[in-house]
Amino acid sequence: MVERLYAPVHRRYSFFDKYNVEYIDNLIPGTLPLLKEKMVELLKTLEELDKNSESFGMVHFDYNDGNYMIDFDTGQITVFDFDNSCFCWYMYDLANVWMLGLGWIQFEPDAGKRKDFMDDYFKTVLEGYTSETKIEDSMLNNLSLFIQITLMENIIDAFEVMRNNGEELKCYEELSYSIKCLEEDIPYKGFFHEVFSCEEPFECE
Repeated sequence: MVERLYAPVHRRYSFFDKYNVEYIDNLIPGTLPLLKEKMVELLKTLEELDKNSESFGMVHFDYNDGNYMIDFDTGQITVFDFDNSCFCWYMYDLANVWMLGLGWIQFEPDAGKRKDFMDDYFKTVLEGYTSETKIEDSMLNNLSLFIQITLMENIIDAFEVMRNNGEELKCYEELSYSIKCLEEDIPYKGFFHEVFSCEEPFECE
């Protein structure tokens, strides 16, 4: 539980410092009013959650297969690339890892088998995570919510990249899929829903 004792000299930003109504309104095109509305609803839901030291603290915020190495002799995992680190709920990193695990089973046509795999995958993730950081059941029950939050962050990131590169703001197929899941309240990135296609994973017109 060492990370909960962390006392920064120069404090990193907190989630709401960046992800707030004003930023969303300025970034997301006016042609997507429902998307803005859903993002604001998510922010309001987050504001009601506990932010005590048992649930909220410094997180990696970009934990993925490209940001850690495994020593297969010892099982030791070394995590790097902390550029996006911020103060947020620990559940965000867990939801992000869940999202990134979809690639292992995304071409399976049977939704039931996809769900069984993801349940087993996340059980393994939790065993590792909770060996270092305890997560209350009340927070684990918010996994679906935080998956929506990671989806929101991914959408925001996509529009940031287009804006920063001076590109026309447009919804390509993968982005359109993510927006559809958020606008229509489709949980778990639609992975167990009829919107998902194993032939064209996470894409829609």
